[in-house]
Amino acid sequence: MVDFARSPRSTLGVEWELGLVDTASLDLVPRAGEVLAAVEERAALRGRIVGEMLTNTVEAVTGVHRTVAQASAELAKTIGQLHEITEPLGIRMLSAGTHPFARWKDQQVTEAERYAELINRTQWWGRHMLIFGLHTHVGIDDRDKVLPILKALLAYVPHLQAVSASSPFWSRQDTSYASNRAMMFQQLPTAGLPYQFDAWADYEAYTRDMFTTGVIDEINEIRWDIRPAPKWGTIEVRVCDAMPSLREVAAVTAFVQCLVDDFSARLDAGETLPTMPDWFHVENKWRAARYAMEAIIIENAAADERPVTDVIADEVARLQPVAERLGCVDELADMLRFAETGASYQRQRAEFYRTGKLTAVARQLAEEFDAGVHGRL
Repeated sequence: MVDFARSPRSTLGVEWELGLVDTASLDLVPRAGEVLAAVEERAALRGRIVGEMLTNTVEAVTGVHRTVAQASAELAKTIGQLHEITEPLGIRMLSAGTHPFARWKDQQVTEAERYAELINRTQWWGRHMLIFGLHTHVGIDDRDKVLPILKALLAYVPHLQAVSASSPFWSRQDTSYASNRAMMFQQLPTAGLPYQFDAWADYEAYTRDMFTTGVIDEINEIRWDIRPAPKWGTIEVRVCDAMPSLREVAAVTAFVQCLVDDFSARLDAGETLPTMPDWFHVENKWRAARYAMEAIIIENAAADERPVTDVIADEVARLQPVAERLGCVDELADMLRFAETGASYQRQRAEFYRTGKLTAVARQLAEEFDAGVHGRL
């Protein structure tokens, strides 16, 4: 049995992975241990800044909130307090799906049994996981809604991947992908797009088989792009690359919250949610990872295709009443800004072509992060 702890409908939690970089070189530094030790001395930050697999990373974690504005305010406050720790240490922070020039072989793995086992099992691919993500939890008030909502959300993987794409560079090379992170992360066991189960018993049978065969030891080792989080009573959307600014984080969080709440309401009204075949989802994910804002995606089960930017604009308009109900009208509207100002991968490439320097790209990311947290971006 996989027990699902119901949560109040459409409540929110956000997890935002942040890279620690040297103030002068802007290269990643393995100093999470120092930062986390200082965090433990501040009661307000305990449980809000946590470690990750690599010692160059910390993760900002919110509590449970009703609105995107509340979650954003907590993130801003938490990171503001974190700045008070990192600045005296000569550390800056940035956030993107990958660092533009850091090399995977130079990074250190956090000392923990679960990380050691992951590296032991996955070897070359596990050592290459120099990536950063953004995770959004949305509360589900009835377990029977989880799988229908998950399947409906799969159609929105390319939307989220397109706007969040921020990992064009890998180990000092332009990969020609907008989100190299998306392609890399799915190499891990149980990562990638989820299976489309029709009943909770089918999901339970899958998890039972994974435990029985030793594929996983904990349920959170199922690393799907969208997954049930039974402990928290949420659906967790893990599609997005980490994003440079808080305003961008708020935009995709609002989009996810509105989609989940809309699907929940439609299920309450007796509606059957739309789905698409698995092969459409696989193709859409690849297109969005490769082309992002220039992608033409498969929109529905009839195989209709349109530019992702057009589809996003229509969805923002459709979800307007939902955003009004949830109090995130402004944040949802910011989903349209990516087509106007460019997604992060576009801004990064523009800076590199302008300067010819990947250090300039890293500086741009650090400046966007600082400006966003302080409400200037």
